[in-house]
Amino acid sequence: MEDGEYVKNPANTVNRHGKDYAKYDADLIHSIVNTTSVLHVSFVPDPSDPTPVILPMIGQIGTYPPSSPSSPPAIYLHGYVTSRLMRLGASASSEGISVCVCATKVDGLVLALTPFSHSCNYRSAILHGRAYALDDSTEEGAQEKLWAMELVTNGVVARRWENTRVPPDGGELQSTRILKVEVESASAKVRDFGPKYDRKDLKREEVVEKVWTGVVPVQEVMLEPIPAESNKVGEVPGYLKEYVEERNAEAREYALKTASTEAPGRKKRED
Repeated sequence: MEDGEYVKNPANTVNRHGKDYAKYDADLIHSIVNTTSVLHVSFVPDPSDPTPVILPMIGQIGTYPPSSPSSPPAIYLHGYVTSRLMRLGASASSEGISVCVCATKVDGLVLALTPFSHSCNYRSAILHGRAYALDDSTEEGAQEKLWAMELVTNGVVARRWENTRVPPDGGELQSTRILKVEVESASAKVRDFGPKYDRKDLKREEVVEKVWTGVVPVQEVMLEPIPAESNKVGEVPGYLKEYVEERNAEAREYALKTASTEAPGRKKRED
């Protein structure tokens, strides 16, 4: 990474729509990962069998120790101790295993004059790196594992860790592994504007006057929290209400903004 951007290389360079869609800004890529509920992690479990495996997982990007700005950011993935990927990560060499992590958010359905020109507004990030399980048999590894568990928990709901029964007990720690992915390259693709049209179609009045075009904004919505049958707390905690409201407002604002943005290079049609 240089000057806040991931360096372009054959693995992360965006070829199709590279000019309009490609992004290498680290903060943007990290924000896509950290606001995506489910990440998809791909890897090859057996070098003798090239069949890839893709797993849905939860994870977050963070920097450890957080007090050291020079430490490179890494992806921390949460999983059960006996899962295949976690076992591979624990038995991997010092170089770790090669993985690819993907995060995608859909922000709108883009409806153009022809099916060929339909699209979606979206944000996607692809990150490549080497992964290994944190070794909690050492004091340093145990501290980083606990820090990562808090990071991932608060990635699900902000401030959730401090509002639960913590720290985890011995059984919980033994059954949980944290896979650390040291990011080697990354890029994002972002489409955030309205429909594109071919000039030939814009000149056809019978098409323009018949076909509705525009964007259907899409947002991930969190509904009102529903208490569990065993819940003894009278009201939904303020931190949880605040988190739900803020995330919904941010998603709505972004979806509406991109829906009303003109496509690059497109001039508004004059009546």
